[in-house]
Amino acid sequence: MRSGELFAGVGGLGMAVDEVFGSTAAWFCEFDSAPSKVLAFRHPDVPNYGDVTAVDWTTTPRVNILAGGFPCQDVSLAGRRRGMGEGTRSGLWSEYAKAIDEIRPDWVVIENVRGLLSADANSEVEPCPWCVGDGADEYHLRALDAILADLSGLGYDATWTPLRAADVGAPHGRYRFFILAWPFANTGSGKPERRGEPGDLARTTRASEGDAPERERDGDAPGYRGGSSALSLLPTPGAYDGERGGSQHPDKRRAGNHSVTIQDVAEHIPLLPTPTASEGAKGGPNQAYGSGGATLSGTIPHLTDWGPYADAIARWEAVIGRPAPAPVRFDGKGGKARLNPELTEFMMGWPAGHVTDPAIGLTRAEQLKACGNGVVPQQAAAALRELLARPGVPRIEMT
Repeated sequence: MRSGELFAGVGGLGMAVDEVFGSTAAWFCEFDSAPSKVLAFRHPDVPNYGDVTAVDWTTTPRVNILAGGFPCQDVSLAGRRRGMGEGTRSGLWSEYAKAIDEIRPDWVVIENVRGLLSADANSEVEPCPWCVGDGADEYHLRALDAILADLSGLGYDATWTPLRAADVGAPHGRYRFFILAWPFANTGSGKPERRGEPGDLARTTRASEGDAPERERDGDAPGYRGGSSALSLLPTPGAYDGERGGSQHPDKRRAGNHSVTIQDVAEHIPLLPTPTASEGAKGGPNQAYGSGGATLSGTIPHLTDWGPYADAIARWEAVIGRPAPAPVRFDGKGGKARLNPELTEFMMGWPAGHVTDPAIGLTRAEQLKACGNGVVPQQAAAALRELLARPGVPRIEMT
């Protein structure tokens, strides 16, 4: 089986698709130059078609699985909530639909933010994200409804589920929504026994009420699948970590009613012990610029004190089988501590060096942005396995 990935980023969703379906990547479609460098480095023999709006899908190799998470800025709770209308980045869903129509894959995999459940799709149909019919108040077609309607119009049935990264053991929330679709002809009766459940949607909507950005809720919300509610979770990596004025102490962020970032936590909460000159010779491996400040290379992993996040970090270390990198590295101006991109890469569940390998050539800001925009493969794989196991969904040999 072969897979194609739209809006591929650095290929996180594709990792999960290929693991679950046993497929191999036939091509990618990624416009941004920085993640495209990662794809070229990790998959030198796989073509990248670049701008999704410029691809002639009648000329591309057919794939069995078409996957992608179209841009979420205009449906995200942390974004402008402009919906999926013409001119919005999330309106690129229409390009995804065109690709489905031309390629006619056996499976479609869609990943996006929880805002699909509440962002307006610019049509007055639905009074709420999980019900159909008229209502007394103002009502709108939600982004999710528009996607499901388009899939149905293309001849595809679908099932869906919400899932947090923390529900598969990650040390942060990163709530995401996954849709699995397949042609009606493969369903047998033409109707699956169970699609996404109304209870799932109502539960998801309650979790997403309010205007606070989703990353703040991610850090504190209880686990929907159980087992993570007692853990203190780190803020989820964001696309703008390292930008927009840098970090602030978490207490100051909260006082201003702003979301706390992973950068705030790493740079302003003392997760590392203060080194002393006796720990190494002046200018030696445990020093930075000979001043007594710890360096990343001189920091012994077990010296990192993760404080309230220790259990969450330890759990993820056990899941992915490697230790957490140091939270900061002292490479800022004057040896200032800055968020270590290797930590956010670890939090995303990617192999060590997936985006931080110096040979790829990404800047620190590009590495952090790639992590903030990426997909946790373990989370996506768990969602796909759950969806594929549902009654009425066509069977495949799952790996």
